[in-house]
Amino acid sequence: MPTTTAAPRLTARERLLAAADELFYAEGVHSVGIDRIIEHAGVAKASLYNTFGSKDELVRAYLSARHDRRRDRISAAVAARETPRDRVLAVFDVLEAAVAEPTFRGCAFAKASAEADHAGTVREVTDAQRGWVRGLLTDLAREAGVDTPEALAEQLVLLYDGATTSAQLDGNVHAATAARRIAETLVDAAVSPVEPDAG
Repeated sequence: MPTTTAAPRLTARERLLAAADELFYAEGVHSVGIDRIIEHAGVAKASLYNTFGSKDELVRAYLSARHDRRRDRISAAVAARETPRDRVLAVFDVLEAAVAEPTFRGCAFAKASAEADHAGTVREVTDAQRGWVRGLLTDLAREAGVDTPEALAEQLVLLYDGATTSAQLDGNVHAATAARRIAETLVDAAVSPVEPDAG
């Protein structure tokens, strides 16, 4: 008779983070209270405070986990590409896949920031996430031979943000695809030498 191995039981931390990820992302950081998280996770209230200390630190862990997953997806896609040009565009390939997911509700960092003060935990984690994306695009642009990689990275971040917002607010499932095409044009223009005027 075949034996089946039971899936390992999640720790209280893992269950709290899973509940926070689902509820905060779907409904908002401020509108979801601690009691909802605890009930959804199926843990005792003491587990939350023993593990995270406060709701604020649970929010930090939720956004940090989102950042880690996004970073890992983008890094893997970039590493799988052979040319510097394709590595830049891989960032937009990941965005295309993300907005196509049925659970996509926009950028978790933008949503949390809209509810938060201009300082504090949300701003701190969001700044770190956005700094990573901007730094990555700058490095990739530099590797592609762009003379002003910071300027191209700024354009690409604006394009990335715009596509994410359009996909969320307009329900535009083609926004990321269009953004990738524009990014391709920007990258090609930035790395192609300007031909001297023959006249």
